[in-house]
Amino acid sequence: MSLIVFPAIDLKAGQVVRLAEGDMDRATIYGDDPAAQALIFAEAGAGHLHVVDLDGAFAGESRNGEAVRAIVERFPGHVQLGGGIRTPASVEAWFDAGVARVVIGTAALEKPQFVRDMAAAFPGGIVVAVDARDGMVATKGWADVSTTSAVDLARRFEDAGVAALLFTDVGRDGLLKGCNVEATVDLARAVSIPVIASGGVKGISDIHVLALHTRDGVEGVITGRALYDGRLDLAAALNVAAAA
Repeated sequence: MSLIVFPAIDLKAGQVVRLAEGDMDRATIYGDDPAAQALIFAEAGAGHLHVVDLDGAFAGESRNGEAVRAIVERFPGHVQLGGGIRTPASVEAWFDAGVARVVIGTAALEKPQFVRDMAAAFPGGIVVAVDARDGMVATKGWADVSTTSAVDLARRFEDAGVAALLFTDVGRDGLLKGCNVEATVDLARAVSIPVIASGGVKGISDIHVLALHTRDGVEGVITGRALYDGRLDLAAALNVAAAA
């Protein structure tokens, strides 16, 4: 199986932004038309998209719903959405709106049964976000760090039927330091659930290395700032991912 490359669209007040280490005060604005950005990624060949409602992640409920719906309408592929989705009603609403996968983060640590219930109700549709700072799970928009390790959280959902784990090294996110391949692969080998890498992708080398680990359980990689800053060409990344 080829590595899936997920271009990222992070939403803050309806705009396309990227944060440094999840800090809302360190946001760089890249555009004010999220749907147009989604179409640009589609035209480059992307079949998957990762969208995050950053305001929603902090508020605990949707804050950029209009922008997300516009993206889903314009993007012809699969849209994966996270950020403040913490109730059964919100999960169901986003699937009804055409989202392919819903990412559950904070609620996965605080309400694991909620994740299990949603995974059972929407087979293949639930992704658990494992956001870690120095190996420990970060929650509430990465503002808090728990006493639970990333591997321990992941193992809680081994038998839950979740589609994938989204592993983010918070300390690298948006900083172009390079993806934490070692930690990503270690997590993928520790569990039977496919793992999506996120945080710090700086160029084509990250895509190439991760693509070599699909047999270890690495399903995909999310990239944002490297695309927006021109350090990574999406079409080239998709070609490398498909060729490995």
